[in-house]
Amino acid sequence: MLSAVQTVRIEQEALATLAQALRETDLGDSFALAVDTIHDTKGRVIVTGMGKSGIIGRKIAATMTSTGTRSMFIHPGEASHGDLGMITPDDLVMALTWSGETTELGDIIAYCRRFGVKLIVCTSRADSTAGRAADICLPLPAVREACPNQLAPTSSTTMQVVLGDALAIALIEKRGFSKSDFHVLHPGGRLGAQLTTVGQLMGTGEAVPVVSTGATLMDATFEMSRKRYGSTAVVNEQGELVGAFTDGDLRRSFATNHLHDDISAHMTSSPLAVPPTTLSSDALRIMNENAVTVLFVCENRRLVGAIHLHDVLRHGVA
Repeated sequence: MLSAVQTVRIEQEALATLAQALRETDLGDSFALAVDTIHDTKGRVIVTGMGKSGIIGRKIAATMTSTGTRSMFIHPGEASHGDLGMITPDDLVMALTWSGETTELGDIIAYCRRFGVKLIVCTSRADSTAGRAADICLPLPAVREACPNQLAPTSSTTMQVVLGDALAIALIEKRGFSKSDFHVLHPGGRLGAQLTTVGQLMGTGEAVPVVSTGATLMDATFEMSRKRYGSTAVVNEQGELVGAFTDGDLRRSFATNHLHDDISAHMTSSPLAVPPTTLSSDALRIMNENAVTVLFVCENRRLVGAIHLHDVLRHGVA
């Protein structure tokens, strides 16, 4: 247990050192330049690295790809045996090498210099071979590894992966990458379900229970009974939502009122409504917070659909 706590503490210190370097050293300016350069790149970000740096590189490439920055990983060994042909002049190469002297990166670096491909190098030694060859060098601060022998990459790889995340997040903000953009790239699983919109799940047309102002309590009851939502919308002549009548309202009405009463006397005025662009996860939250099972969907106040709690749950949002 003490060893585990010590490992976490050492790596926390490394990240604190990285944050300080971003604020107070040339790393901050180089980071900003790297973000602008990646953003302006017409092609892809080609990430490469050997050993543990390569594993981190795969993760960085995957994170960038899933957040709107086209990216891919190329193994240095495979690059030397044909995969260099995958790199185009429009691409940008980002190489991860802690020492800056990783022999296997030599062919990729030479290729970038020969064909004018921009090169970003993330290294702890800006004066290394790779650091000097870079168009942009991201100089990571020297830190103590958590390994007691100071051999296994631990703190150093943690800093690499966090710097990669920082680049990806900065690019998300610079591009204005939205939740809906994220959903396009993540359509599967619970995350994909949470990023669907109400407009994708709602009932429309004849499926929506609706009566016009001037309808009677009986009209609204029949309409509610014919549909599956347990309530009915009330709209004016312009099709705008002006009220809602639920089965709870019906039970309260029977005790003291006549079935030919005007529905306006029993409906809930200004009912909850959401636009079709609302995320399904937000619709679920609104239902829970207001203890309702149905939301009507409006565009510019006009009724366009309805969504039931079961629609959201059936899609796997919860």
